[in-house]
Amino acid sequence: MALIAAPARRFVVCAMSLTDRLTEGIRAALREAGLPAVDDCAWEIPRQGEHGDYATNVAMTLARPARRPPRQIAEAIVAGFPRMPEVARLEVAGPGFVNVFLSPVWCAESLREVLAAGETWGRGDLLAAQRVRLEFVSANPTGPLVIVNARAAAIGDALARLLRAQGAHVTTEFYVNDAGNQFEALARSFEARVRQAVGEAAALPDSGYPGEYLVELARTYVTDHHLTTPAELAAHLAASGERPTERLGRWAVARIVEGQRRILREYGVEFDVWTSEQHDVRDKQLPELVLDDLAARGLTYERDGALWFRSSEIGDETADDKDRVLRRSSGEVTYFGVDVAYHHAVKFSNADRVIDLLGPDHHGYVGRMRAAMQALGHPLEILIVQLVTLLREGQPVRMSKRRGEFVLMEELLEEVGRDAARFTFLTRRHDSPLEFDLAVATRQSSENPVYYVQYAHARIRSIARQAREQGIAIPAWDAIDLTPLVAPEEQALARRLLHFPDVVRGAARALEPHRVAFWLQELAGVFHPYYKTHRVIQEDRRLMLARYALCAAVGQVIENGLALLGVAAPESM
Repeated sequence: MALIAAPARRFVVCAMSLTDRLTEGIRAALREAGLPAVDDCAWEIPRQGEHGDYATNVAMTLARPARRPPRQIAEAIVAGFPRMPEVARLEVAGPGFVNVFLSPVWCAESLREVLAAGETWGRGDLLAAQRVRLEFVSANPTGPLVIVNARAAAIGDALARLLRAQGAHVTTEFYVNDAGNQFEALARSFEARVRQAVGEAAALPDSGYPGEYLVELARTYVTDHHLTTPAELAAHLAASGERPTERLGRWAVARIVEGQRRILREYGVEFDVWTSEQHDVRDKQLPELVLDDLAARGLTYERDGALWFRSSEIGDETADDKDRVLRRSSGEVTYFGVDVAYHHAVKFSNADRVIDLLGPDHHGYVGRMRAAMQALGHPLEILIVQLVTLLREGQPVRMSKRRGEFVLMEELLEEVGRDAARFTFLTRRHDSPLEFDLAVATRQSSENPVYYVQYAHARIRSIARQAREQGIAIPAWDAIDLTPLVAPEEQALARRLLHFPDVVRGAARALEPHRVAFWLQELAGVFHPYYKTHRVIQEDRRLMLARYALCAAVGQVIENGLALLGVAAPESM
């Protein structure tokens, strides 16, 4: 959606990104010089303006096949580069870098392309029609979501948005581990709490869950079922015909997962698929089928009555440090065996790529899963989401009133809100530990990154309101003369908006949504000083309309970037 409504007109938007067009120019220059061709060019944005707007090391990569010094190749590229309206000049730097300087007039005029594209500016076709299965959060249904789950949810959801923005068909998944040892521990713990709730002297199992949340859940259970005495509970459980521990465990899982769904929905995260380990994997006997497949491929062996996977023999980079048990001597399939079966039989059956986001306690799990998937012909991608340290004014804090050892996601959202939480989690790489300062996240100042970015959008919306209040008519974007945008600050803003599609494409390719958050902070850092020193609504109508269009384009791109992160772009603040 364009930031400020203007009469509708048709615009021609170039299908190729700016770097794609520059790459075509490089290819043409190489052909002209009789040099080897390149499939692609790696472009980067120099930190210092004197090094141009874009730079490439393509000449250095061609030195060996061309059998020429890199600088000589770079000079040939500069000499043969075709005339393009986008480019003012090219220069050779250092050992053979090619620096590209964009035309100021073209940069100003390019704002029409940004405004014409509207909410689609930044989208591309890098991953066109690629089918991606993306699993994240997947917290055990043994308790409420905690702060590290909140970080994983922000990263996973932003990744899904990024991949979709590049044309991928993404299926997001939450995998519920409602079977195995942890489920049994939860079921026995909950049964003890229910019995305590009706007056029985039941003790928690040694490996149980002592959280206060199970006490609260037990109270809900006995209230919902009108149970007040041990005799009533016994009759109630006997009437079901199920094993009491199983029945109570399934009820507890359903309620806990329901709570997880609610919190995630409030956080702006909706999963396409919720998979039950029990119902969707074990009950369908997928593990048995896949274990037979592995055996037929010669990838397993038996020892001490157990079935082992030859994970230490698979691959060089992905090789595990030892072989792993798929099925215990008792006949029970291990969690690893179940996970291998589900990935092979379901995930990779309808996806070109499978990406799993795992918690920081899963480092040792990565090697064996990658080895198993490689053996079955699947390139599994795994990202580890690191821990979060909660701070207030730089000091570690604990917020949870229900259990001191962890911070609940729900409590975090109550204190800082959805936007501040999501954006803060996306300011660092997923594999870097994050310090989350509550005071900074709630502060209305430039120290708070989400406030700083959102405030830039709100300021731009205020310009639109002023124009409406003063009865200023805004023509169609293609009717506005943009040549007055000659100030260095205006050129800097226009150039940054041109970078956005490449930022999004790079973030999607690298699976790093933090790149978009960082770029938005930089854009806001350029816009706020401009807003303070350059009046938009003024008597010089030609200059006013040009600046108005520039601000509208900045606002649109901020809105687009925040949407990729699942963060709101407020009208006012």
